[in-house]
Amino acid sequence: MAQLDAAQNMIIERDVPIAMDDGLVLRADIYRPKTTAPVPVVMTHGPYGKGVMYQEHYKLMWDWLVEQHPDILPGSTRSFLTWETVDPEIWVPWGYAVVRVDSRGACRSPGYLDILSAREALDYYHAIEWAGTRPWCNGKVGLNGISYYAINQWHVAQLQPPHLTAMIPWEGAADVYRDFARHGGILSNKFLETWYPRQVAMVQHGSPDAPMDHWLNESASGPARLSREELAANRCDTLANLRAREMDDAWYRNRSPDWSKVITPFISPASWAGFGLHPRGNFEAFAQATSKHKWLEGHPGRHEEWFYLPYGMALQKRFFDFYLKGEQNGWDREPRVWLNLRRPFTAEFELRKENEWPLSGTRWTKLFLDARSSGLAWQAPAIEGTASFRGFGDGVKWLSPPLEQEIEITGPMALKLFVSSSTVDADLFVTVQAFSPDGREVEFQGTVDPHTPLAQGWLRASHRKLDPARSLPYRPYHSHDDKQPLVPGHIYELDVEIWPMCIVLPAGFRIAVNIAGKDFERPGTDAIQAFRSRGSGPWIHDDAADRPPAVYDGQTTLHTGPGRQACLLLPVIPAERPGVKPVGRHNGKDWQTAR
Repeated sequence: MAQLDAAQNMIIERDVPIAMDDGLVLRADIYRPKTTAPVPVVMTHGPYGKGVMYQEHYKLMWDWLVEQHPDILPGSTRSFLTWETVDPEIWVPWGYAVVRVDSRGACRSPGYLDILSAREALDYYHAIEWAGTRPWCNGKVGLNGISYYAINQWHVAQLQPPHLTAMIPWEGAADVYRDFARHGGILSNKFLETWYPRQVAMVQHGSPDAPMDHWLNESASGPARLSREELAANRCDTLANLRAREMDDAWYRNRSPDWSKVITPFISPASWAGFGLHPRGNFEAFAQATSKHKWLEGHPGRHEEWFYLPYGMALQKRFFDFYLKGEQNGWDREPRVWLNLRRPFTAEFELRKENEWPLSGTRWTKLFLDARSSGLAWQAPAIEGTASFRGFGDGVKWLSPPLEQEIEITGPMALKLFVSSSTVDADLFVTVQAFSPDGREVEFQGTVDPHTPLAQGWLRASHRKLDPARSLPYRPYHSHDDKQPLVPGHIYELDVEIWPMCIVLPAGFRIAVNIAGKDFERPGTDAIQAFRSRGSGPWIHDDAADRPPAVYDGQTTLHTGPGRQACLLLPVIPAERPGVKPVGRHNGKDWQTAR
């Protein structure tokens, strides 16, 4: 009954055809206000299914969300929710049309399924232009969605559709090679092995295993029924491509944006704890995109959580009201960087607004490794030392002395190492942690993993070559175009990119760096389906072909001391900086009191 009442307040059109330039027809669902006045569009385009109910196909994720936030999306019956997209019951009364498009080969749209491809981006371009020229549209199209629905915003933005006016890529990777497929050159296979079959292949057009579209009372993947062989022939084998392509080549680059062509106004909301998938893209977009009207935001929590909390909803609405409706609400005067600062063992976060990234006044501070003590120190060790570990063993943990005063660490990081191996290569997995005086680890709810450490980074030693034109002291950029095997026993200087983090640590806490030859993992349980909850989430690198034991389970040795000053470069933020003031503390729900 509630769904019927909600539906009566909207014009709902289902399976609307949108013709592409090659004649193929995509299908869209449209929710719009009952008005004759034209309105702006909020659009998503992707493979998850415009007719797949959030509460059904993603039940574990939904149950977690409503358990944590029973009052989520107040005023909505939650009857029209799909995974990682906006709620029409909220946005249509706000004066927007919500358009959801099934991408080529996915769900109700036929064709060859090739995720994150140039063809998919071109289809998105045509879908935007179709929506922007409808008589019920005011000519302005905004893009807004999480994860996949964020990633492909970067892709279509570089094509510069004339009616694309603003976008909110909420937690969206960008560089398919570095952010998603091969961290530091190492294949990230486990997520693809888990995510793709359930969230993409299962709802491929013509799949007999697809869930029902309860709004159409038909299969969410259309009336066609294809055999296993037909389905496999009608989609790109993404994981096979990743396995076959160790170096960054044209295949990856065609699935990654050219930042010089991204000119659309945007907010780039990044998770502080999304290591292995999204946040690197959000930070790089803000730093690299040509757009003159861009904002960066950093938040905690599960990847869909803060998108739907009052804080995230208010942020999205105000931005789109300014760009898509022309409301003079002062958004253009907002500082360009919004940060929700994390502190240990609290569910409250301090919002602070800044103007640059990395932050102005950052004190780039080196924390040196001392192999003789497996310690970290603010002064370089005066005596040489070595520490060794087996590649598939536990690695080495380096621990600082207790902090003498509170310290804020916010920004990108880099770890310089001097490494030798008993074989022709070595994989390095770096995890930054912190511990309280009583030994409790500082951990946070991540995008998936509920026990995420402070930061992570990876590097395959044979991929150590840097691109000098794109590297920065705090963000080394590896070219991944020239594999350089190691000479066993020879010492090599390596620079490991550590993805950005934000933490305020009180006096007495200790910083730790865990360096190993395999994924960081604590003892624990697997909380959500196959998504692990042991510190690295589902972003595991254990492909036997990519990491043969004969090469990667050798003995790796770290060298420290004079001439080999191994160190972690930290972005330390001074307590007092001119012109920077906190806005207030909040938990994502009490946003109105924190503005």
